[in-house]
Amino acid sequence: MTRLPLAAPIHPIRMLDANATETGGDAAPFGNLPEWDLSDLYTSADAPELKRDLDWLETACRSFAEDFEGKLGTLDAPAFLDCVKRNERISAVAGRIMSFAGLRYYQLSTEGERVKFLSDMQDRITTFTTPLVFFTLEINRLPEDYLDKLFSQDAELARYKPVFDRIRAMKDYQLSDELEKFLHDLGVVGDAWEKLFDETIAGLSFTVMGEELNIEGTLTLLTDHERPKREAAARELARVLAANLRTFARVHNTTAKEKEVIDRWRGMPTAQTARHLSNHVEPEVVEALRNAVVAAYPRLSHRYYELKRKWLGLDKMQVWDRNAPLPTEAPKTVGWDEAKETVLTAYAGFSPRMAEIAQPFFDKGWIDAGVKPGKAPGAFAHPTVTDVHPYVMLNYLGKPRDVMTLAHELGHGVHQVLAAGQGEMLASTPLTLAETASVFGEMLTFRAMLSKAETKEQKKTLLAGKVEDMINTVVRQIAFYDFECKLHEARRGGELTPDDINAIWMSVQGESLGPAFEFMEGYETYWAYIPHFVHSPFYVYAYAFGDGLVNALYAVYEDQPEGFQDKYFEMLKAGGSKHHKALLEPFGLDASDPAFWDKGLSMIEGFIDELEAMED
Repeated sequence: MTRLPLAAPIHPIRMLDANATETGGDAAPFGNLPEWDLSDLYTSADAPELKRDLDWLETACRSFAEDFEGKLGTLDAPAFLDCVKRNERISAVAGRIMSFAGLRYYQLSTEGERVKFLSDMQDRITTFTTPLVFFTLEINRLPEDYLDKLFSQDAELARYKPVFDRIRAMKDYQLSDELEKFLHDLGVVGDAWEKLFDETIAGLSFTVMGEELNIEGTLTLLTDHERPKREAAARELARVLAANLRTFARVHNTTAKEKEVIDRWRGMPTAQTARHLSNHVEPEVVEALRNAVVAAYPRLSHRYYELKRKWLGLDKMQVWDRNAPLPTEAPKTVGWDEAKETVLTAYAGFSPRMAEIAQPFFDKGWIDAGVKPGKAPGAFAHPTVTDVHPYVMLNYLGKPRDVMTLAHELGHGVHQVLAAGQGEMLASTPLTLAETASVFGEMLTFRAMLSKAETKEQKKTLLAGKVEDMINTVVRQIAFYDFECKLHEARRGGELTPDDINAIWMSVQGESLGPAFEFMEGYETYWAYIPHFVHSPFYVYAYAFGDGLVNALYAVYEDQPEGFQDKYFEMLKAGGSKHHKALLEPFGLDASDPAFWDKGLSMIEGFIDELEAMED
């Protein structure tokens, strides 16, 4: 039951369309980009407070096992509450240590000392917490009526019932105590494959038109105004990925096989089951989402990209045209201060409280924004622990889409701040709801920018950009989900060659992107750089879930604005303490209704309708 944040953020790295040259914290022309101040966790890797917490953690885990192992079924309500609170305190201290180690690592993932420090902390905390494995196993052996009786006797203890419900959802898939301890200890080996992936990605070098770039710089060129530059970046990305494809294939083969072995021993019916359980979402809800999106491909991505093909004056679009600017869109660099003002103003337009919660991220060193050699690519928000605060990582390079990424990650941050009051065990939100505040933050920022558009072309540019972002969030992520489903199923039949994985990747691309595209040789390798497939298998459907949910929420906000803000903040404050049905009920929404997803998708269709109308 102990929640141990790993090196990977709770919300895995979100790959950006980022750009240009590598910069430090003082990055002209973007302004003075902020860097993390991690001293709210620990002042340094050799801080005496860190040693103190490690010593405390070792003792606390040992004494917890001595006091409670084999005795959970004999405790009265006050003693059981004491047990829960002690476990929660262990989670908080372990989470603080791992957050510090992980955030330092992601700042500079190629530096040997930081890599070693992270590995050492993972090893020590895994060893310390091995005696705690009994806790969830023993909980699942307790009679249901025994737990219900304890909850009925103590209101404070009853608050933790959702945690126990999630634990007991794993009851049918639990192994013996010895095997569970073995898998706990073996976890650091699986983490090593994730680190190999991260370090390989961070160490890649690309040369585009004579300029040496990291992966962020190369990906951002796919959004450049100059088509030859986009093509050169796309082909260089394919060349470098192909040169490293055996490594990426080995990582995927190993992590997928490890998952298959564990799932088989646990009796999981599908490779996706564990994700659905951890998300506290029914498989049929995810299947309804997936089917609704796939059925909508022709109405969404196919229709939009056909429009864009005409705008670009092309017979066929190539992969380097997918996120290209419109011909009428003027090149624009957005400075950091302008990005900050844009997002905070949009947040304040929804509620001053939302902007107030976001402001300290800028003022107190809670954001690391610059692109630097060795820094992990992408963006994330990491909640650390509930008695500190979240941290946001960006790779900011002044693109308009970087502003939306800032809005997205700050949405996570606001959510994490509000949920912190639930405590360590209840603050963490299931992934299906974790993307709600982030996507809502993007929607608020987009709507604020759209309201200021002065010309038809400005409105068209903003609408097209939003549609592309929504397609990337919904269509692309469901295509990614299908890729993972096929990958894990195929791996059950044996080792996959790089060509096998390439073929699986291409099997979902044409279907999702549509007939406007043809695919260059080399595009089949692009699966290799997506971190979610390695760090958090099947995470990606959470993005589509969040977008559909937010579209439905925003429709309620537009129809019934009175009192919406209060209900919205209450939903975020709930963290992981409520099921999605209970959270959405005040808004009159139900994600288990298949028609729910069509409501969300209809907003994207509406934007495309507007764009088509502009052609008349």
